[in-house]
Amino acid sequence: MREDILRDLQREIHDRCQRESNRFGMGCYEHIAAVVKNAEILAGRYGADREVVMIAAWMHDIASITDYSLYELHHMHGADMAANILEAYDYDRIKIDLVQACIRNHRGSVNFTKSTLEELCVADADAISHFDSVPSLLYFAYVQRKMGIQKGKEFVKAKLERSFQKLSTESKQYYQDKFEKVMEVLG
Repeated sequence: MREDILRDLQREIHDRCQRESNRFGMGCYEHIAAVVKNAEILAGRYGADREVVMIAAWMHDIASITDYSLYELHHMHGADMAANILEAYDYDRIKIDLVQACIRNHRGSVNFTKSTLEELCVADADAISHFDSVPSLLYFAYVQRKMGIQKGKEFVKAKLERSFQKLSTESKQYYQDKFEKVMEVLG
């Protein structure tokens, strides 16, 4: 396990999230940290390469937090950025390719086929991470979007429902209880 890369990526992502140019604010860091946590859990559950999954999870949104103009294609730009970063560590080329595939295919709103367990873990971790950052979603609805109580609640519930539906069948079963509890709290 390349602890040096993981430690440096955590620091780098945290620093990029703190920059004024990051339109998503520090809530994005909480989202990314939740993706890493869930990706590691899923890698263990599905037998995927834990290191690749965690590295890809730290970098899956790197393009959009670095430059908002890259947001629409952040999965493509992020894969390129990841390769450049990992090459500087003299990281294994085959693993770089796997990390890039995970980043390219993580978006639930872009229907790419996941051809490796690692891609599945990162994509599912990205979707389920919203359940670990409900306060950020509420903040987004009520403060940034200035929604009323009912409209904001419906917005967050719809977002969580969409996120849950993006999960693989196996991950839906694994996270069913979490989904039901969060939705129950939101009423």
